[in-house]
Amino acid sequence: MSTRNTKTKSIILDSLKKSRQALSHENLLNTLDGQADRATIYRVLNRFCEEGIAHRIVGDDGKQYFAICINCEKKQHHHNHFHFRCLGCDKVECMPNEASLNLPAGYSVANFNGFISGYCPNCS
Repeated sequence: MSTRNTKTKSIILDSLKKSRQALSHENLLNTLDGQADRATIYRVLNRFCEEGIAHRIVGDDGKQYFAICINCEKKQHHHNHFHFRCLGCDKVECMPNEASLNLPAGYSVANFNGFISGYCPNCS
């Protein structure tokens, strides 16, 4: 299946790149202000995850957030880092350091979802 670059994909990608935080579907829907419908945004975000452009974060609030990937490839994401949601301003950020997972022999990691909630420096 070929992927084509559409105006909507470009707008969503630009929004993710400009953001200094992970964005929820709701954030993007509000940011795009009618330039794309709900289903199109979900489809584009899922495609970005499949292509290694963005990664999905499941928050402690049950929402899915999306952030731009750095140094990822299709089907090979490197996101063993924690994510932080501020309880004051509701911002979700990728923490810069990779987490080291020490699993028992015979176990291998396929997915990591480390999520922390608290208060960011601006809200503390």
